[in-house]
Order: sequence, then structure tokens, then C-alpha cells
Amino acid sequence: MFPFSGSECGRFFYRPEPASGKNVNRSDNGPAVMVEAHDFLKALAVVLGVAAVTTVIFQRLRQPVVLGYIIAGLIVGPYVPIPLAADSHIVHTLSEFGVILFMFSLGLEFSIRRFIKVAPVAGLAAVVECSIMIWLGFVAGRMFGWSEHISIYAGAIVAISSTAIAIKAFEELEITGPIRELVVGILIVEDLIAILIMALLGSIPASGEFAPDELGGTGFRLAAFLIGMVAFGLLLVPRAIRAVHKLGRQETTLVASVGVCFVFALLADSLGYSAALGAFIAGSLVAESGHDLEIEELVTPIRDMFAAVFFVSVGMLIDPAAMLNHWLPILVFTLIVIFGKSFGVSLGGFLGGNGIRTSVRAAMSLTQIGEFSFIIAGLGLARGAVPDSLYAIAVAVSAVTALSTPWMIRASEPAAHFIDRKLPPALQTFAALYGSWIEKLRTSPSGVVPDHHALRRSITLLIVDATAIVALIIVSSLSVETVSRFVAGRLEIERDWPAWALVGAAGILCLPFGLGIVRVSRRLGLQLAEAALPRVAATRFDPADAPRRAFVVGLQLAILLLVGGPMVAITQPFLPWGAPGALVLVIVVVALGLGLWRSSRNLQGHVRAGAEMVLEVLGAQARSPSRSAHAIPEVEKLLPGLGQPTAFRLPANSPCIGQTLAELNLRGRTGATVLALTREEGGVVIPGPDQMLNSGDVLALAGTSSAIEQAVLLLKGKSAEP
Repeated sequence: MFPFSGSECGRFFYRPEPASGKNVNRSDNGPAVMVEAHDFLKALAVVLGVAAVTTVIFQRLRQPVVLGYIIAGLIVGPYVPIPLAADSHIVHTLSEFGVILFMFSLGLEFSIRRFIKVAPVAGLAAVVECSIMIWLGFVAGRMFGWSEHISIYAGAIVAISSTAIAIKAFEELEITGPIRELVVGILIVEDLIAILIMALLGSIPASGEFAPDELGGTGFRLAAFLIGMVAFGLLLVPRAIRAVHKLGRQETTLVASVGVCFVFALLADSLGYSAALGAFIAGSLVAESGHDLEIEELVTPIRDMFAAVFFVSVGMLIDPAAMLNHWLPILVFTLIVIFGKSFGVSLGGFLGGNGIRTSVRAAMSLTQIGEFSFIIAGLGLARGAVPDSLYAIAVAVSAVTALSTPWMIRASEPAAHFIDRKLPPALQTFAALYGSWIEKLRTSPSGVVPDHHALRRSITLLIVDATAIVALIIVSSLSVETVSRFVAGRLEIERDWPAWALVGAAGILCLPFGLGIVRVSRRLGLQLAEAALPRVAATRFDPADAPRRAFVVGLQLAILLLVGGPMVAITQPFLPWGAPGALVLVIVVVALGLGLWRSSRNLQGHVRAGAEMVLEVLGAQARSPSRSAHAIPEVEKLLPGLGQPTAFRLPANSPCIGQTLAELNLRGRTGATVLALTREEGGVVIPGPDQMLNSGDVLALAGTSSAIEQAVLLLKGKSAEP
């Protein structure tokens, strides 16, 4: 996980040459080993001793203990003149175990089946976010006058969030539920993206010349590695762990499980991939045995100790002098990480159907960089592709964002409420219902799912069009100098004219493929929308028309970002400042945004027109107080696109009585919206933000099933999602 090789790590434990003029018999390695054992013990004692003091202080101050670990690293590091110092090489080597065990524990609580369930949504959010971050990092590097090669590394460094820091903060703040699953899924996809980025950077020589033929082979090898490891592991690991567990000894179960963890980590490392990835796969495979909770409880104490060493090692990398020398790039990249990741994950998470609240909370939990950023920066240093200052900037940004992560997580809930309140009513309605449409699409019966052949054809066309555009840009960029020199020599003209002609020709050739992406994304969005909101017979009125139109625009926007984001990230080094591709994507997204606004206004009219029907049903049900919360099937059949409207009678002991809907902020806190409200005395109203809730009110709630469930808990006065 850090920029030195395994052989160098080995020399930290055994060094045959005397370190400080001591007489050591070269034929007897015992004294040398004892010296190294003493250094190892000293480093561990200093690190854990100082960390124990700082973590107790931060615990008493009710601050995240992660901050205490980082401060402890700053104290024992080589850059602060305090008479306490630990060998940074030994500490960094030990921190490897912390990351490996952290990823193993993560795999234990996030089995392969659960990952497959959340992967589509997490993949969309991760791809959109990483694409935005790579582009922002590249543009920032070019603004500072860095070369294209260094700017590529800068973009890669800020793209990947820190799994260890984010999950540790979640544990301290006791955050569980869907938000944790989404964040973990995004982090896993990001780690896979990081491996692809490192493989791609490894194919670029220090001179900056690109070798595109290696990218396809790299992707194929990674896919084969993952499929092979998972398939082989599923056959052996769960059965082996179950057999060991039958022996009835916790010690044996712990040793066997940790042994599987390090075997898979070593296998991944030996094949040139991240040891942390191998550890995560091992945890997922062990979880398939059915004893994941017990094994996680056994591993947690060991994991926490080595995780503390990891966070201390991050603090040891902080150089205050370097931070002062490079304060402007550190400030700029810190702001890019915080705001860029917040925007990217929020956008991708929402388009994946998670709602504003969950998406914003997940986004603000990922506003940091960490271990993979160090690896990427170290790779650049080892290849001589980046200066030492870039590594110092990466460390400083990682430290600052690690310190800010707990406060960002705490601020995520108020931020989600603020964003929801400031949205126009039409977009609030769209945001509340979009998640229910995605949920219905996922649970559509097999008979309503669109033609698989048509879906595969649309996806294939998208891939072909995107690949053609990327290939045209790369080929024209790499050949423009040679072609312009050849043509200018033959025609005896200035070289600028052939260059501009080649660029113009490439742009004209890219145009039909770009239009094809827009057209096919629309078709694919329509196919998926019709699966969630089926059409009725052509001779009848289609009540799902307005919701379907809005859903199609939302899906088209998600598809274009999923395809266009990586295209911009890949082609930006071959375009001036990386701007043309991003500008085209922004124009298309803005145009779709305007279409989404129009569709949302039509949807708002559709919902208001159907509110009378909801109110009539509620008025009839208001005389049946025995039924507290139940679905309204009549409304769902006649007004598709409103999710599964649920009626809920406000109990007399609800703490929400006397509050207005604006004060309660039900939609911002749960994602559910109130379609209509009726009272026992017969007065029926369409609720506005100033509407006060009374005992016995019957509310019609709309949204995803989980949002409605949380809204009911909140209205009952019980705790919703932690």
C-alpha cells in the first residue's frame, strides 16, 4: 500500500549490515536480528503509546478517534521536533496489515450476493464521481502549469476515496442501514477503478507516450482474475470454513479465517493487483459460509489495533513545511475533493434511485482520499513521472480531508434537508417519485421486462459509438503532428492548416457517433421506463404518460453520464486542457436538464390532477380508524407512477402533532412525500408547507418502500434509519 517494494519491507526486519557502527558478527545473524527486533518493538511501543493517549483525549472531547490517531502520527513522525520518533518504514509496513484486515472485515459484512444487489447503483455513482474527479484534477494541474503527464496523475490521485477512513468514521458515528451499504458498494467499485487506473498509468512511459494497446489486455486480465478467484473461492472457502467451525473452537476459526484472508491478499499481490482487493474477496467468500457475524466479532480487536497503526502512519506523512510551501495546490485540491466528490456521488446516487437524502449523505461521507492515492503517487515517483512535490501534496490533501471527514458526515443530514427545501416544487415531486420508479423497475416481473435482445443491441451500439469517438480522438491527437508535417512538406504550406484540417475532419467524423449515443440512450431509457410503467392499449387514455416521460429523461441523463463521463476522463489528455469533451457533455446534460424541468412540471400537474382521487379514497377511509397504515390499491391502479401510495393515520401520541410539514421536513428526512391529507371532521385539504398536523389526520404517503417505512416510523415518534 505504500511506495516501496516487498524486498525493501523485508530489509526492515533483517539488515545484515550494522546500523550505527556496532560490532556485529557477519557470520552470526542473531545479533542483527535482535537489533531489528528491538527497533520493531520500539516503533510499536511509541506508536501505540502515543496513540493511546491521543485517542483517550479525543474520546473525552467527544471527537472522532481517527483524528487522535492522525495527531499521534504527526507527533511521532519525522517532521515535528518532538523527542518521540518511530521508524516510519516499520510503521508503514505494519499499516499494511491494518488495511488488509479492514478490507477483510468489510468483505465479511458485505457478501457477494449483497454486492451484486447494490452494484448497479453503486457502479453508476462511482463511475460518475471518478470521471468528474479525474477531469477536475487534470484541469487543476494544467492551471498550475504542470505537464499533461503530471496532471493525469493528479486527477487519478484525487479520484479514489479512502475505504479505511470512511468506514472507520461510520463505525464511530454508528451509521448503518442502506446508507452504509451504498457507501461500501461505491468504495468497492472505486477500488476496482483504481486498479484499472494504475494499470493504465503503468502502460504510459515516463516520457508521457501512450500505449493504448495495453488497456484492453489489462481489463481482460483483471476480469479473468476476479472471475477466477471468486469462482474458485466459492467452491472451497465456504465449505472449509464451515468444516473448521464444526470443531467448536473460536481460536481455530479465527486462525483459519485470517489465514484465508492473507492467502488471498498474497495471491492478489503476486499477480500484480492490490492486496486489499484480495482481502476483500476473501472476506466475501468467508461470509458465504454463514458464520460471518461470529468471525467478524473475532477479527475486530486485531483489525482495530492494526487500523490504528494505519491512521498513525497517515499522520506521520504530514510535513508542515511542505504544506506551507505548496499551500495553494493543497487548498485547491482539497476543495476539489470535498466539493467534486459531494457533487459527483450525489448526482450518480440520485440517478441510481437512492433519493436526495441518501445520495447527499453518501456523497459527503466520501470526501477524502487515502491509501490508493498514496499508491498512485508512489507509482509516479517510482517511474520518475512526477516530482516529489506531488506526493507531498497528495499526503497533505489526504490528511486534511481525513480530518474533515467526520464533520462532513455529521453535516450531511442538514445539507440534505437544505437541498431538498431549496428545490422547486416540481423537482421535489420528481425527486420523491423517481426512486419509486427505479424500485419498480428492479422488481418488474419477467413478463414486463423489455426484450433482452433489444436491450443488448442498444447497449452494444452505445459501446461501439463511444469506442469510435475515443479512438478517433486518440488517433487524430497522436497523428496530428506527423500528418501536418507530411502535408505541409508536400504542399509547401504552413503546418497549422493541415493540423486544423485534421482536427476538423475528426470532429465531423465524431458527430454521427455522438448523435448515435444521444439517440440510443433515449431508446434505451424508453425501453427501461416502459418496463416500470407499462403502456396501456393505444385506444385508451394512458395515465402513466407524464411519469413515464419524466422517467425517460432521468434514465437518459443517467446513461449519458455513465457513458460520457469515462469518455471525457479517457480523452482529456488528448484535447486542449481537456475542455472540448467536457464542454460537449455539459451542453448535452444542460439540454436534458431543461427537458427534465419541463417533464417535472407536467408531472406536477399530473400529480395535482390525481390528488382529488387520493382525497376521495382518504375521505372514505377516514371513517375506518381501525386501519392505521395500508396501501391504496385503487390509486395505484388508476394513477400509475405514484409508487405505492400508503395511508397513515397520525396517532394521538405522535410527537409530530402541532408541527407544520415544513418544520417536520418529512421528505428531506425520509425521502417520502405527502400527496394528500384528510381530517376526521371531514375537511379535506391539499397540504402545503405551512399545513399543521393534527391528531387523527390521515396522510397519503408516496415514495420508495423504504422511504415510506422510515416516514411511518418518524410519524409514530420512533427512530428511523440510524
